[in-house]
Amino acid sequence: MSTETPQDRPNGDRVNVIDTATAAHNLPRMLQRFRAGQAEPLIFGDDGQPEAVVVPFDRWELLEELAADAEQAAEARELTRERLAKKRPEDYVTADELAEEFGWNLDSDNEPPATR
Repeated sequence: MSTETPQDRPNGDRVNVIDTATAAHNLPRMLQRFRAGQAEPLIFGDDGQPEAVVVPFDRWELLEELAADAEQAAEARELTRERLAKKRPEDYVTADELAEEFGWNLDSDNEPPATR
């Protein structure tokens, strides 16, 4: 018997949380779904609380890249805030200098390299 609990998320989305035993039992079926191109994640946990998610590997790789990009953007924002707070012209840098500091190639249409 499966225990599935709807869970309302802070952003307004609703997810269904599967109990851990059912999730374990359904892993082979989830793999078949992923291979068939159905990428909907399996969200599971105990007592109806989401604790983990099973997603296709290619989706996980994308999430890793996005997380690295977000972390790098946060570092750049923080550095910018610090430099602007000092209001000293000698602390200001050009876009080229900032790109060099973070390893970005401004002459390329490619995304900045992911730091790991």
